[in-house]
Amino acid sequence: MSSSTLSHVFTNTLANAVSLLPLPAVWTAGSKQQRTLIMGVALAILSNLLFGVLYAYSSFLAPLSGTQVFIWRMLAMWAALIGYLVISGRLGLHIDKLKALRTVKQWAWLLLPTPIFLSQFWLFMWAPVNGQGVQTAMGYFLFPLMMVIFGCVLFGEKLSRLQWLAVSFAAVGVGSEIVRTQSVSWATLWVCGTYPIYYILRRLQGIGAVTGLLVDLTIFAPFALAYLFFIAPSSLSLVSGSGFFIMMLIGLGILSVLAMKTNVDASQMLPVNVYGMMSYIEPALLFILAITILGNPFESAMIYSYGLIWLGIACLIVHGVRQLCCAHKHSKIKKMSHAA
Repeated sequence: MSSSTLSHVFTNTLANAVSLLPLPAVWTAGSKQQRTLIMGVALAILSNLLFGVLYAYSSFLAPLSGTQVFIWRMLAMWAALIGYLVISGRLGLHIDKLKALRTVKQWAWLLLPTPIFLSQFWLFMWAPVNGQGVQTAMGYFLFPLMMVIFGCVLFGEKLSRLQWLAVSFAAVGVGSEIVRTQSVSWATLWVCGTYPIYYILRRLQGIGAVTGLLVDLTIFAPFALAYLFFIAPSSLSLVSGSGFFIMMLIGLGILSVLAMKTNVDASQMLPVNVYGMMSYIEPALLFILAITILGNPFESAMIYSYGLIWLGIACLIVHGVRQLCCAHKHSKIKKMSHAA
C-alpha cells in the first residue's frame, strides 16, 4: 500500500460510513462538489465532537492534575503525530519546509506563536477541573468575533452591518458581565485575546496547521519530559505502573491528533463561511459539558450577558448564510451564462 493511499484511509472509511446514512440519493446522485461538502460537514461535526470529548478527558484521569494531564497530552499527541506522519510518508515533507528556514530571525519568527499555543492547550485541560470550564467555553464563543475585529484592524477587511451588529452585541454582553461581577474571567480573556494572535501569526508565516503543530509539540517535548522527571515524578510513577492510565493516555494522543486532522481536512473541504459556522458547535458543546458533566457553576444572572454574546454569534451565522447563498447564486448564473 502506497503512502498516499495510507494518508487517505481515514477519509475513505468515513466516506463509506456516510454512504450508509439516510442520504443515499444525495451521496450517489449528487455532484463531486456536493459529496465533498457532505464529507466536509461530517468531518467538521466529528472534529467538534472529539474536541468535546477531550475537554472532559481530564476529569477521567484523576488524581492527575490539570497541568499533569496537559503535559501527558502534549507528549502523547507528539508521539501520535510523529507516528501518523511516518506511516503516511509525510514527515519528510514537513521537515523539508523547516529546512528552508536558514536564519535565526526566520526561526524566531516561526517560534513566536508557540507559547500562545501551549498556554491555550494547558488552559483547555486545566479549566474543566478547576471551575473555569464555563468561562473558557465563553472565550471560544468570543474567538470568532475577535477574529472579525482583528481582520478589520490588521488586514483592513470591511465589516458588514451584521458583523458590526455582532461585535456590538458581544461588546455589550462582555460589558454587562464585567458590571455584574466587577471583573471578567482571565480564562475568557486569554482565549479570545491571544488565540487570534496565534492564527494570525501562522497565517502571516504561511505555515500549515500540521507543520506548525509539529514544531510546537517538538519544541515542548523536552520540557514536558523534564517536568515529569524532576517536578512531578509521582505522576510518572502513577502512569507507568498502571495499564489503565497508559491506555487512557494513548487514547488521549490519538484523539488529539484525530481531532486536529479532521478539523484541518474540514477547513480544506468546506467553503470558509460554512466552516466558520460549523466551528460554533465546539464552544456550545464545551459550554454544555462544563455545566452538566463537569459541574462548573452557572448563575442565572449570566443568561443576560451570555445571551447578548450568543445574539452576536447568531448575527455572524446569518451573515455567513447570506454570503454562501450569494456565492451559490453567482455560481449558478455563471454556469448558465457559460451554457448559453
